[in-house]
Amino acid sequence: MQHQSRTRSTHAFRFLRPLALAAAITLGTLPAMTASAQSAPAFIPTDGTLLNVSAQAEAKRVPDIATLSTGVVTQAADANAAMRANAEQMNKVVAAIRAAGIAERDIQTSGVNLSPQYKYGENQPPTITGYQASNTVNITVRDIGKLGKILDALVAVGANQINGPSFDIDDKKKDEAYDEARRAAVAKAQARAEMYAKTLGVRVRRIVSISEGSGFRPPMPMPMMAMAKMDRAESTPISPGESTLSVNLDVMFELGK
Repeated sequence: MQHQSRTRSTHAFRFLRPLALAAAITLGTLPAMTASAQSAPAFIPTDGTLLNVSAQAEAKRVPDIATLSTGVVTQAADANAAMRANAEQMNKVVAAIRAAGIAERDIQTSGVNLSPQYKYGENQPPTITGYQASNTVNITVRDIGKLGKILDALVAVGANQINGPSFDIDDKKKDEAYDEARRAAVAKAQARAEMYAKTLGVRVRRIVSISEGSGFRPPMPMPMMAMAKMDRAESTPISPGESTLSVNLDVMFELGK
C-alpha cells in the first residue's frame, strides 16, 4: 500500500510541475526569464543616442522617351462594314508608324472594339442604327524630336484618335539621376546629423540603418490640338519639359561621446 501511495504521489508531482511552471510564467514570478524577453535590441547603444533623420533630394532630367496611343474609329450600317473600314484605315496608320522608324517592340495593340449604336425614342425600345469599330495601339517614340512630325503623319493617313503624349526617361539615365539624388540626400542627412551632434556636444559614431523611398514626377502632358484644323506646313509642337526624380531617405545615426 505504501509503495502504491508513493507511486501516485510521484505521478501527481510530475503532472503538477509543468502546470506550476506555466503559472509562474503567467504570473511573472520568474524574473530572470521575463527580464530576458524585455531586453533591448542589440544595436541600441547603452552609452549613446539614436537619431533618425529624414532627407529628400531631387535630380532633374529632360525626358527622352514619349508614349502615346493612337487609332481609328469607324462607323457603318452593319458590323462587317464597320470592321472592314476600320481595318483598311488602321493598316495605313500602322504602316505610317513603321515608316516613321518605330520598332516593332514599341508598337502594341491596346484595344479592338465593336459596339452597336442605338437610337432612343420615347416609350419605345432602343433600335440599332449602326455599328462603331475602333482599334487603338500604344506606341513608344524614342526620338522626341520627331514626335510632332509622327503625329502629323498619323493624322494624314487616317488616325482620328490620339491620346498623350506622356514622357519618360531611359532606364540607364534614370538610374544615374536617382543615384545623383541619393548622394545628395545622404549628404543632407549627414550634415543634419552633424548639426544635432554638435548642438548636443557629442559626435556621430555611425549609421545604423537607411531606408529609401523614390518618386518620379513627369512633366504634365500638353493638351493635344485639333490636328485636322492645323496648317500642314508646320508640325505639331511638342514640349517635353523637365522631369523630376526624387529620393526620400530615413537614416538612423548613433550619437555618442
